[in-house]
Amino acid sequence: MKAKASKVIIKEIRFGPNTDDHDYEFKKKHAEKFLKEGAKLKAYVFFKGRSIIYKDKGEILLLKLAQELEDLGKVEQLPRLEGKRMTMFIAPKKK
Repeated sequence: MKAKASKVIIKEIRFGPNTDDHDYEFKKKHAEKFLKEGAKLKAYVFFKGRSIIYKDKGEILLLKLAQELEDLGKVEQLPRLEGKRMTMFIAPKKK
């Protein structure tokens, strides 16, 4: 039973609340690669200092990522604020 169990690999991608378009596209390409390899994706926005006032920007960023990756994976957990980070999980779609 243990031999048949599959390892769940979780890859992380970190954004800031004011992530630029080019940086966003670069990280999105990495996210696509991770999902194609069959790894789960943990995307999070890290708020440092006073940037916590941009909670809405962080949520919009994560939802935009989820929408653009919906053909490769499905959202397991919608963006949720935990302390200074807003996290979201995306699982790869089965082939």
